[in-house]
Amino acid sequence: MEKMSVSYKDLGLVNSRDLFAKAVKGGYAIPAYNFNNLEQLQAIIMACAETASPVILQVSKGARSYANETLLKFLAQGAVAYAAELGTPVPIVLHLDHGDSFELCKDCIESGFSSVMIDGSHLSYEDNVALTKKVVEYAHQYDVTVEGELGVLAGIEDEVSAAHHTYTQPEEVEDFVSKTGVDSLAISIGTSHGAFKFKPGEDPKIRLDILSEIEQRIPGFPIVLHGASSVPQELVQIINAHGGKLKDAIGISEDQLRLAAKSAVCKINIDSDGRLAMTAAVRKVLDEKPEEFDPRKYLGPARDSLKKLYIHKIMNVLGSNGKA
Repeated sequence: MEKMSVSYKDLGLVNSRDLFAKAVKGGYAIPAYNFNNLEQLQAIIMACAETASPVILQVSKGARSYANETLLKFLAQGAVAYAAELGTPVPIVLHLDHGDSFELCKDCIESGFSSVMIDGSHLSYEDNVALTKKVVEYAHQYDVTVEGELGVLAGIEDEVSAAHHTYTQPEEVEDFVSKTGVDSLAISIGTSHGAFKFKPGEDPKIRLDILSEIEQRIPGFPIVLHGASSVPQELVQIINAHGGKLKDAIGISEDQLRLAAKSAVCKINIDSDGRLAMTAAVRKVLDEKPEEFDPRKYLGPARDSLKKLYIHKIMNVLGSNGKA
């Protein structure tokens, strides 16, 4: 059976263009929260409706196959209706996180995504430019926004894995942005994928000096930070106290992320912190109530824990509350 293509506009979604323009001007960042199941989506929408924050729903290639692309489309449409039902119809973007091919980006655009990331950062500079430009030319025909990436983040998350950082070269950004036509740019300035970002004793710092130079070279251009989870130690402790084995999980300080959000960074990706919040809640219930077998009794608290974490991020790290 041939797949019907659908426009994100028919699902009630928006692209990221206006949201980013307002965020750059207003000195805050839009939350980009990854999801692949119902509880995660409920937590995201409740947190954003409660704080009147716009939101980017992020789906990785792996999450898309896990959740099923047909169901995802209706989940995103449902999210729009759910936010309105909660009394705050916040702007919602459905975004492909770390798209690795033109074909995947095209497929997502045809199945209702309003924004896609093409990650050619592992390619040579010339090939990254060529691939990103190809995706931009296709996406812009449908008014879908595109995020590109320059520089490589270390760490592991879903399909994305790299052993070492390669910081973004500020002198390349103008050329990359003008040749590709991207709408936003993910950069590498010391953030890292996953929960095990750094070693004990390290004091991880974002290279705000590189960010500042990039900002001077492409003033007002939307910058994206990946791998920006803070790995809250209280969540790590709960997980470990209830049978988990997360040794030396360390993240980026929220103070530094707030500084980045006040400058050109207008999208901050947070995934690992959400995973930790849910896992901590699930482990606690199953450890303290070993007789429990109703998924609602452990996924409910996991959802509540995630909502609380995301409200904190919106209010205290991103500054996107009241911006819907």
